[in-house]
Amino acid sequence: EGQIAYYQRLCGDFPERFRWVCDRQTLRDHFARWKNQPATLPDENTASSDGWGRTHPVGLTLLMENAEGLRAPAELEEWRERGVRLVGPVWAPHGERFCGGSQSRAGFTREGYELLEVMARLGLILDISHMNERSALQALDRYEGPVAATHANCRALLRVADNERHFSDRVIRQLIERDGVMGVSPFARWLRPGWSPSDDPAQTTFSHLVAHIDHVCQIAGDARHVGLGTDFDGGWGWPAVPQSMNTIADLQKLPPCLAEAGYATEDIAAVMGENWFHFLERSLGGP
Repeated sequence: EGQIAYYQRLCGDFPERFRWVCDRQTLRDHFARWKNQPATLPDENTASSDGWGRTHPVGLTLLMENAEGLRAPAELEEWRERGVRLVGPVWAPHGERFCGGSQSRAGFTREGYELLEVMARLGLILDISHMNERSALQALDRYEGPVAATHANCRALLRVADNERHFSDRVIRQLIERDGVMGVSPFARWLRPGWSPSDDPAQTTFSHLVAHIDHVCQIAGDARHVGLGTDFDGGWGWPAVPQSMNTIADLQKLPPCLAEAGYATEDIAAVMGENWFHFLERSLGGP
């Protein structure tokens, strides 16, 4: 409740910087502003009195990451009324209340399937991030509503067979078949096999991030099912990111890297945000 109150206050007290986005029409309007008048970084000509350039509010769509705090699945109705639109049933590696976390062998429980039924009735988006292989496959098979992986990378590129925090090609393929989107994270540990905090930051580059994006695209046969899922609020930061990524603004260094890898302009735009827009557009309720 405290987190929702905080986000509501951000949007209420600073409407020029944050905007609540929980329905289709608000999403369309919000995305159109950014697309029709791209933001500019502050400089001596465009900076406002507070140091901001020309920009638009950041849109906030709420994800409940780990539903294990619910007293009962039926409580989701209240949380939806308060603005939650995506739900991840599990977060802890050994979580097993609703389904298995990344270091558990459990699958969906009876209560977990009840959670999925409530979510489908409420039109909520299911986030399979943090699920183990068994649970992710069960969710993709059973859940009738929209499914995404908001922040996960490709297990095949990490070459760690027993780490189910990231997804196998089988899970990625089934997510694509469900018309879902997978958000790839630039966390160095999730990009390069054997990464250590003591490593030279230069060992991890944007090319590693491109490799995970490309892996999803090769499975899909197009660039319509992958985006960014930075997880920058996940408790890690510099230097556990690719070299030359010092702030979130440096994500704009990714498009030239994708272009160098052979991606067309429209595919780069899809990866950088349009895939998430189209997914949310067809998944959020409202007009």
